[in-house]
Amino acid sequence: MTVATMTDAPAIRVRGLHKSYKDLEVLRGVDFEVERGAIFALLGSNGAGKTTTIRILSTLARADSGTASVGGFDTAGRPVDVRAAISLTGQFAAVDEVLTGRENLTLVARLRHVADPAGVADALLERFSLTEAGGRKVATYSGGMRRRLDIAMSLIGEPSVIFLDEPTTGLDPEARLGVWQAVRELARGGTTVLLTTQYLEEAEQLADRIAILHEGRIIVNGTLAELKQLLPAASVEYVEKQPSLEDVFFALTGRRETQSGKEES
Repeated sequence: MTVATMTDAPAIRVRGLHKSYKDLEVLRGVDFEVERGAIFALLGSNGAGKTTTIRILSTLARADSGTASVGGFDTAGRPVDVRAAISLTGQFAAVDEVLTGRENLTLVARLRHVADPAGVADALLERFSLTEAGGRKVATYSGGMRRRLDIAMSLIGEPSVIFLDEPTTGLDPEARLGVWQAVRELARGGTTVLLTTQYLEEAEQLADRIAILHEGRIIVNGTLAELKQLLPAASVEYVEKQPSLEDVFFALTGRRETQSGKEES
């Protein structure tokens, strides 16, 4: 029997993950896998456990039980190897507003001992459509430009896996589209992307596979087409209405927000 090599393994593998903070049980047995080079969306409401999952996978927290591996490395047993293989972008852009965009990128490249920091910075500015703004202080950037710069910084050192924790929080629709394009570029370049979001359209537009995390458990995991098949067949009157990801999400979680902002079951 042939033993699977590290490159044959999924980029991310999670089995039976549990995590509690005192009396609050956040994760209740989470299981999923992410194939290499895929965009995987972890979709859920606030408090569902998305950020906790990301913290465990990026070695910033330890699970109470269960296992998780990234790039073939166990997050608990080989955290240094995991950190060398990943990059993490949080909910808010971690950029230095006093520096220019180019200086931010060059600084990170030097800290990571990358050859030709200036060349790397210029290449990333071009890749993320920031060349013209590269010489400006980041304090003058829009929210979308800051987020694109943040993602560009996270790619220095060519990590094989990148975690994007709600990357478009607080962005306007135009800026969100720019970030979406950046995420697609990552996947086209072979980077595995695990994206957490509470925006249904974001998961629908970007992800190869979508897992819905609800009350600490994965309640469904599949492609968009597979998730839509979980609802009854569309009724046909004059036109056929296909279910959206929003329909699937609320049907499975039993939650829907009214226009007043209150949830109804």
